[in-house]
Amino acid sequence: MTDRYRLLSPNELDPAAIGVCALAIMTKVPRPGEVKTRLSPPLTPEEAAALNRCFLQDTAAAVSQAGPGARGIGCYTPIGMEGAYRDILPPDFQLIAQRPGTFGERLAGATADLLAVGFTAVCLIDSDSPTIPASFFARAVQILSMPHNSVVLGPSDDGGYYLIGMKKLHRALFEDIAWSTDQVLDQTRRKAHKLGLEVRLLPAGYDVDDQVSFERLCRDLLGPNESGEGSAPATRAFLREWKANARAR
Repeated sequence: MTDRYRLLSPNELDPAAIGVCALAIMTKVPRPGEVKTRLSPPLTPEEAAALNRCFLQDTAAAVSQAGPGARGIGCYTPIGMEGAYRDILPPDFQLIAQRPGTFGERLAGATADLLAVGFTAVCLIDSDSPTIPASFFARAVQILSMPHNSVVLGPSDDGGYYLIGMKKLHRALFEDIAWSTDQVLDQTRRKAHKLGLEVRLLPAGYDVDDQVSFERLCRDLLGPNESGEGSAPATRAFLREWKANARAR
């Protein structure tokens, strides 16, 4: 246990997880120089870490609003830094540690561990897409509650995905993937079809990991055609302050 969140273990079955879909955000503790490094510049390492915190807050808030049948999980690294999430994740979240390994191995490990805890389905969610609304996560939970054997993917505009969900571990979906390229989504879909799995797509989103996507985020949240005030409130507040400080310098 932490002082706020329950710490889950794949070696301990949680009866309360049965019949529930885990909405698990894959996260690294937001420390300067270790997260969002491709956003420096225009941000300082400290600002990039603060923005990453806001991304986590907004994504977790949307997950918490996904409705019944879902539970928010922080799938975190490194072990021993659980307390760093105290002011980031909502109190109804739980934590589970990431396994070591390559990115694909960590995704497969997270899926296996959450299913071992007892969750009926698992969605792994990135921590780079703060504008994804709760309705997208709710749709993923709804799809995975149906009896057919399917994989849910939330496409990102850069050719990757912001969410992958399944009811059983299909390890091949995480193997021999050209991670961090525009081939990720297509390669994953092809592998799913080879496994005989139905692929269900959510509406598209985008992740923010470089200056171009950061500028898009600023336009979406601060521009003349900005989305509603309910969208990514923590990220919006950060950007407003950052813009104001930049003009003052």
